[in-house]
Amino acid sequence: MATEFHNLQEMQLSASLATKVFIQRDYSEGTGCRFQRKLPSELESRIERTLFEDTVKTLNRFYAEAEKIGGQSYLEGCMACATAYVIFLCMETRYEKVLKKISRYIQEQNEKIYAPRGLLLTDPIERGMRVIEISIFEDRGSSSSSSGSSSTSSSSGR
Repeated sequence: MATEFHNLQEMQLSASLATKVFIQRDYSEGTGCRFQRKLPSELESRIERTLFEDTVKTLNRFYAEAEKIGGQSYLEGCMACATAYVIFLCMETRYEKVLKKISRYIQEQNEKIYAPRGLLLTDPIERGMRVIEISIFEDRGSSSSSSGSSSTSSSSGR
């Protein structure tokens, strides 16, 4: 397996970016925000399939929760119209609260699961909700990182 890192700061200081992998949106069940759960081949030697699938499944569940329309979102909409949307200067919407929860979850996953494996998840909100970006890092001291952006070098550590 590739060089293991202990935390995000150590990884960012002592590693160089080898490549990026993008997890695309899944439109098979409509236009709601869902991401594909298939493990990309570039990550097979870096992370277990179940860990990756659990992360994407949880993110999909959070986005479904954020987009759910119920009494609270109806009330927020009515109050926004009644106050000419000034109310949003003093309160967070339910959607914004869920997005913050997603950011905290991604940070936690990076610290506990992805950074120790030389990976870094980027919050989909930073990429316009189009993709989940996963950066693959390699140790600067390793000889395989001198080959540049070759994605095959990340699988040589099996």
